[in-house]
Amino acid sequence: MPGDLTDFGEFVEASLPGLLRYGHALTGNPHDAADLVQTVLEKIGSRWTHVLQKTGDPLAYIRRSMANAHISRWRRLRRENLVADIPDAQPLRPVDPFEHEPLWQALRGLPPRQRAVIVLRYYEGLSEAEIAESLGVSPGTVKSQASKAIAALRTKLNRDEGTEGREAV
Repeated sequence: MPGDLTDFGEFVEASLPGLLRYGHALTGNPHDAADLVQTVLEKIGSRWTHVLQKTGDPLAYIRRSMANAHISRWRRLRRENLVADIPDAQPLRPVDPFEHEPLWQALRGLPPRQRAVIVLRYYEGLSEAEIAESLGVSPGTVKSQASKAIAALRTKLNRDEGTEGREAV
């Protein structure tokens, strides 16, 4: 048993920066990303030996778990939440350094699956086959989601910047 925990600890130490980047891209801010990573790693850490035996690539399994957890949380939170009284003041939100970056805003506007494909492909540098395995979809789905996401990003960025003086890409 101690060897299993050591392996899990080493795995987390080695892959934590990449998981946090992936979580940040999924959630849109570093605080929710850290919560997402922690939640998923807590669940997986308790059954680490099973995960190793069940999957050949635990990192892909964790990324898939993160995407599923994020989508589940998003579905739960988008429901209307009725309260008896109106709150007195808006809660203070920490300033996100990427808040006013056009590319980041456009990326944040993509649907969760398209955002995950773009982040895994261009930010993490994974191949289409690795992304398909990580997200549990077919390579064709990865290609179509990437194509749709790039088209949406291109449209959004061209609209925001204006296309005067340059050709449309």
